[in-house]
Amino acid sequence: MPTAHPPSLQNPAPAARSGWRPLEPVSPRARWALGLGFFVLFVAVWSGFTLGGFVSPTFLASPVTMAQEAWLLFTEYGFHKDIGMTVWRVLGGFVLASVLAVPLGIAMGAYKGVEAFFEPFVSFCRYLPASAFIPLLILWAGIGELQKVLVIFIGSFFQIVLMVAVIVGGARKDLVEAAYTLGANGQGVVRRVLIPGAAPEIAETLRLVLGWAWTYVIVAELIGSSSGIGHMITDSQALLNTGQIIFGIIVIGLIGLVSDFAFKALNRRLFVWSFFK
Repeated sequence: MPTAHPPSLQNPAPAARSGWRPLEPVSPRARWALGLGFFVLFVAVWSGFTLGGFVSPTFLASPVTMAQEAWLLFTEYGFHKDIGMTVWRVLGGFVLASVLAVPLGIAMGAYKGVEAFFEPFVSFCRYLPASAFIPLLILWAGIGELQKVLVIFIGSFFQIVLMVAVIVGGARKDLVEAAYTLGANGQGVVRRVLIPGAAPEIAETLRLVLGWAWTYVIVAELIGSSSGIGHMITDSQALLNTGQIIFGIIVIGLIGLVSDFAFKALNRRLFVWSFFK
């Protein structure tokens, strides 16, 4: 006599196999289709409200108007130069912060004495908004490029330090003990166990902080700037040109998305093993 299986043990329905169960993965094609579908829906709703006359163009431009303004920005106002300046500022501040913060974070995670010395001050600074330093940075560095790079540096540095320290400090104790058993000294443990083990997560942390750096650059460009995407957005606000404002915001999102995908692809290439755990 056939045995009846409870519903939880029976084969799942076809729809349940396509990612609609908790933690059930979806295929790459379905992921792209769903992600693109949201953007299509968003633009459709946006078009309906603006082109249908439900929202005044003064407050929200339509996608058609935004596209026209985008064309003018590139053909008549040299917007590509503003994009280049903004990208340079983000990369300059982020690279400078990473070069200094990662070694300090590794030292704090590996050596508890270093952590006890630096952690209170770093934690205190982590909660200070980078925009609060702009008046001081203008006094110290003027309104040139250094001031904008330093805003991004301050916004990124302390976050990277603490996140890297937590990653390194969370290393597996059995691997550390095994290294000591095999004759490694303290520096050898850091160099051969802690850093290689933490490298994939450190790279992922840098990818996340790079996204935060894009929020700081716009704040830096809103004050005392004559170029950059943030400068263009400020000028457009004075002219009530919401089409250019929206396009500037979209450009920031697109550049950030491209940099995020590039960072993720680089991490996959450098740390292949970490993606198959």
